[in-house]
Amino acid sequence: MSTNDTEAGGLTEVDIEAAEAATEFVTFTIAGQLFGIHVLKVQDVLGSMKTTRVPLAPPEIAGSLNLRGRIVTAIDVRLRLGLPPQESQEVSMAIVVEHEHELYSLLVDQVGEVLALAPDGFERNPPTLDPRFRDYSDGIYRLDKQLLVVLSVERLLDYGRVAA
Repeated sequence: MSTNDTEAGGLTEVDIEAAEAATEFVTFTIAGQLFGIHVLKVQDVLGSMKTTRVPLAPPEIAGSLNLRGRIVTAIDVRLRLGLPPQESQEVSMAIVVEHEHELYSLLVDQVGEVLALAPDGFERNPPTLDPRFRDYSDGIYRLDKQLLVVLSVERLLDYGRVAA
């Protein structure tokens, strides 16, 4: 064993420091695009739940649902990002986030895994990023075979903003 190895499974001090510096994201896909939300923003991940439509609400408000006694607004992230509605009636999943002391259920196509990514891999939004994503994105990570778009929960749920 070298002097840099620790007792815990042979991890080096450098490995431990890198892990502590990493930022974790809950990943999900919408229309084949990989997105991520900072893990500390996520309260829960849900399967399909029955929602009740809200009259006169914007189209991206899918409705409201009861989550353990709390009323939660369900947002169709596809529509919020300006993407076409899901063609099939496939069961979507939801990521529950808290914003300004209210819970919101973000409806997505599929929830992936939690990724720990090094801060040095983070990049600002490139000019070639789809403008629909750019308005709600904090930046990107270039992964091996795909692009992870980091969504800003605050901007996604800010209905006072006018999209560019």
